[in-house]
Formats: sequence, structure tokens, C-alpha cells
Amino acid sequence: MTMVIMRYDLRIPPAGSPAHGVTAAGQYAACLEQVRWADRIGLDMVVLSEHHGTDDGFMPAPVTLAAAVAATTERIGINISAALVIMHDPVRLAEQLATVDLIAKGRMSVICGTGYRQEEFEMAGLEFKNRFGDLERCVAALRQAWTGEYFDLDGRRIKVRPLPHTPGGPMLLMGGSTPVAARRAARLRCFFSAANNDPAVADAYREECEKVGFKGFVMLPANAPGFVHVTEDPDRDWNRLAPYIMHEARSYGEWQRPGQSSVVHVHNTDTLDDVKASGVYAVVTPDECVALAKKFGSLTMHPLMGGIPPELAQESLDQLERAVLPRIKPRDAA
Repeated sequence: MTMVIMRYDLRIPPAGSPAHGVTAAGQYAACLEQVRWADRIGLDMVVLSEHHGTDDGFMPAPVTLAAAVAATTERIGINISAALVIMHDPVRLAEQLATVDLIAKGRMSVICGTGYRQEEFEMAGLEFKNRFGDLERCVAALRQAWTGEYFDLDGRRIKVRPLPHTPGGPMLLMGGSTPVAARRAARLRCFFSAANNDPAVADAYREECEKVGFKGFVMLPANAPGFVHVTEDPDRDWNRLAPYIMHEARSYGEWQRPGQSSVVHVHNTDTLDDVKASGVYAVVTPDECVALAKKFGSLTMHPLMGGIPPELAQESLDQLERAVLPRIKPRDAA
């Protein structure tokens, strides 16, 4: 059965951008309304992302939003991908994630990352060169905190209460795009969510898992679109969506570091036709959407991507519910 994901980063292009026109308060309200709808009709997961200090207001507090999502839904999974865990005090983060896990009754998972934008490290007072050691320290602290026992961290005597709903805490996965990152995930005894589909990354993870005696699991992404919009008139909606698509594709591309790779990175963003050709963005008819779902086994709806107005996003979600879901996800099986 097809997995249908609702993804949010709630970026709003700054004033002067062709994609500017909505408010942060309006987008956050629309997000919560949409996840209530997704929960009601049986979609599978809400994915929340994190970055700091961007001009377009990329969501900096996904744990806070996850609590709101958990409180307003009953069954849908909640995933933070990626949580830039080293940007936070690990004890406070352990408490916050435990609280969300209690509200969500175990529906939450977290993909841990370090971040890669230099500005974020400067804001957090962190050294970029220390990021991987900081990541290992944070993951270890989270796990110790969720035992409920006292432990020492940087000379502090720590105990975290209440315990999370999930014994041992919410599922922690590691993100990354290199064999080094994959091996680190295995050593930390975390499942691994790869940012690309390089077989060498999966091989490195499996080899390290065998070496350390951990029964791990690696997820390689398909070359599926990271944004799907459903419409009866794709040509019209490519033009309507162009400012938001181009904003996201170009700004995301500007953040990439040498050697970093991702299946949702568009390498050529000179024109809308170039971005269309990448396959990262799909503006499709209901029939084409069904074909995508059957080909990849999943659909990623990013309805407010790049500041898309809620009313335009709703047109796609209405098409999804009316003309796509009955063919890929029968209601009685949801």
C-alpha cells in the first residue's frame, strides 16, 4: 500500500520576492488544519524539518510544532527530519522529546542530523569541525536521559522525568549521505536514513552493523519527487507554482556543501524548465499521480512548500482525496 507523507518546513519568501504573500501565522494555522485533515482521512506521516536563521523563516522549532501536531491528531505518525540535535542542550531536548512522545503516545520518530550551514553553527556558538563528536555526545545523552536514571553530563548530575511513552525513548535514526555517516550510525546503534541512494552508503552501514553486532536497518530513498501537486491542469499550475518552486530549488541549492548529495537537490536551477526536468517537483494529473504512487510506493505532499498560499495548496489536497486516494489507499484499509 502506498505511504502518503505530509511534509512541512513553513518557509515564507521575504518581502520583495515573487513568492511573497502569506504570513507566518497563516501558514502555521494552515499546517495544523491540514494535518488534522490528513489524520482524519488516514494518511501515514507528518514530516517536520529544521533550520535556523534563514531569511525565509525555515521552521526553527520542529519539536514545538510536533507537540501541536500530536495534540491535534490521533493516529498519524510524526517524524522530525532532520532534527539538528547538536543545536540544542541535550537535556532540554530529551525533556521536550519525551513530552511530545507522551502527547503522541509513541507516534514520534526523530532523524538526527548536525546541520551544514555555517551560519547556524555561529548562531549556536558551535565549531563546525566538532559537529560529529557533538552529534555522538548528544545521541548518547538522549538515550541515557530516557532511562530515567541519574547520569553525568559535563559535570552536571542529570535525571529526566517524566519518562517518554515509548520505552527507551522515541526511535532515533541517523541521517547522512556518505559511507562515513553510515558507519557512524551503525556504531551508535541507530537505524540509518540516507539522503541519497548510493549503494556504497548502504554497504558501509551493513558492514559496520555486522562488525559491532547491531541488527540495523538502512533506508535508501527512491528517486521520487519531493513535492507532488495534483491538478486537472498541470500547465496552468506549473505557472502558478513557479515562484514557490524556484525559491525552494534555488535557496536549497545555495546551501549545499562540496561532497554533499541528496535526491531532492536540483543541480540546474537556471529556468523553470531545468527544474521541471530534474523530477524533484511533480505537478501532475490524478492519473499521473496514481502512476507515481504505484511506481515508488509513496507520495510526498509538501503542500505549503516555498510559501504556497493555503487556498492553492487545498486545491491539490482536494484532488488527492477525491481522485487519487481511493485508487491507491482504500479507506477501509487506511
